[in-house]
Amino acid sequence: NIVRNILAELVGFWHLLSGKIKRAKKGALNGEYILSIYFHKPSSKLFEFVIRWLLKNGFTIIPSKQIEKIVAGKIPFPKATAIITVDDGWRSNIKNIVAIAKQYQIPVTIFAATEAVEMGGGYWWTYVNKAQKLNLTTHNAEALKKVNNVERIKVVNELKDVLNLDREAMYPEELQSVSESKYITIGSHTVTHPILPNCNDDEAQFEIKESKKKLEHLLGKKIDEFAYPNGDYGKRELELLEKNGYKLAFTTKTNYLTKERLIDKLEIPRFEIWEDAGYFETISRITGVWFNSNQK
Repeated sequence: NIVRNILAELVGFWHLLSGKIKRAKKGALNGEYILSIYFHKPSSKLFEFVIRWLLKNGFTIIPSKQIEKIVAGKIPFPKATAIITVDDGWRSNIKNIVAIAKQYQIPVTIFAATEAVEMGGGYWWTYVNKAQKLNLTTHNAEALKKVNNVERIKVVNELKDVLNLDREAMYPEELQSVSESKYITIGSHTVTHPILPNCNDDEAQFEIKESKKKLEHLLGKKIDEFAYPNGDYGKRELELLEKNGYKLAFTTKTNYLTKERLIDKLEIPRFEIWEDAGYFETISRITGVWFNSNQK
């Protein structure tokens, strides 16, 4: 990891020296595209750095819901704009994201997986990673993302029987409190955070419909935004989201959010801000240069 991060910083520094970051920033400032970025469980230092960088460089951070108004033509396609989303619903988000969003008065959308909120313990991949370190399993999380959902659940449940993990997601009352902030929007990230294309039809319907239902019951407000776990989806998932009343859905496709891509409201692209990245890599990620997305 140390070697990887050093090399990544060198690449990021080259992006700066070569003018790629400057050109990408200029394109966003001129309204060619919106910077759509997302996190999982950043440190407060990293999250604040990204916010400060965007604001210092002249960007306005808008609520994800404004996408609907832009698509409907109620407001023009904006210049110098960024959207910030966060996946999973980690408990650390309260201190490291929600508090900072309030401090800087910027909007953030958090996509919560409901089982982890309701049941406590760890997210499913944490059980697998922990079990690997303890030599309790030969499975690994990346491999389990490729098997059918029944098999994944079976493996994870067996590990839950022998491992106790501290709560990783927010408590239900914490998520309620967070959702009351005028700067925070809550969206759905399914129930169990499966790989949706590996689910059968009933499982996929349950994950998409039930997570919305649970969140609406808990928070007392309409939930109509979604993020695909691991970024995986297909035509069936798009149809299920439409059928269940979702208005926006976020992918992990690493493209700029242009006028043309905005039309596909259930396939919004995003750039991931990696938790372990250094200064120059992070700036490369914010501006999309890291993902070779200059071809808009």
